[in-house]
Amino acid sequence: MQFSPFDLFWVLLLLVSFWPFWKQRSLQRQRYQALVTIEKARNSRVITLIHRQELLSLLGLPLTRFIDIEDSEQVLRAIRMTPDDMPIDLILHTPGGLVLAAEQIALAIQRHPAKVTVFVPHYAMSGGTLIALAADEIVMDANAVAGPVDPQIGNFPASSLIKVTEHKDINETDDRTLILADIARKATVQVREFVAELLADKMEEQRALEVAEQLTSGMWTHDYPITCRKLRELGLRVSCEFPTELHNLMELYPQTQQRRPSVQYVPVPYGNPRRRPIE
Repeated sequence: MQFSPFDLFWVLLLLVSFWPFWKQRSLQRQRYQALVTIEKARNSRVITLIHRQELLSLLGLPLTRFIDIEDSEQVLRAIRMTPDDMPIDLILHTPGGLVLAAEQIALAIQRHPAKVTVFVPHYAMSGGTLIALAADEIVMDANAVAGPVDPQIGNFPASSLIKVTEHKDINETDDRTLILADIARKATVQVREFVAELLADKMEEQRALEVAEQLTSGMWTHDYPITCRKLRELGLRVSCEFPTELHNLMELYPQTQQRRPSVQYVPVPYGNPRRRPIE
């Protein structure tokens, strides 16, 4: 049976079209194997909440991810399937997301009877920080960061909307701004009370209220990096000795490959990796 160049073209087109799916399936198998290995080593349930841009569609279009209701449903299901006496290790890498979804996950973590540890390899901002505050222990890479949890109303910080109405004549302020400011006040109070409740079993009540105020008041910009050392200063139980095997796991969640990479290096460790102590 003979094939024409035209037939070969269609075969190659078919292979190219399905290659992203095959590659994704291979990654899924590697991730599953890595999770099983880590669970056996730590005798825990390992859950990942990792938001990357991955090539998931036929056309290879990157999808931006954040914490949403689907995430909270899946995490809550994983926690329900975990025995009360089994520790949970949550690997968290996220820019944040919906407050409702983050609060549901945080409450489920707080209510789990056994120890819950949140691992932050790079960053857990906004809603990610809210989730981390519920854990019994936070383990961060020495260069990883968390962030403030002050509410955002639309594209504006709640604290800024409140200040605008406080320093401006109400008769000179449009109705939309006044409505947004009213929502901002309610959201700030709600998130502050929620954070204080998460911290109630980790520090004294007055200190919990002070930390909640710092994290929700808007004293920092929403992308302000809160380091491992800063979280310790706030009174949280934080370790900066991040396990190498979890860094290896993160390699199985690659970012979308761009045509021209902005960062390049020889991907081979030279000698023993050095860890700078966090004081």
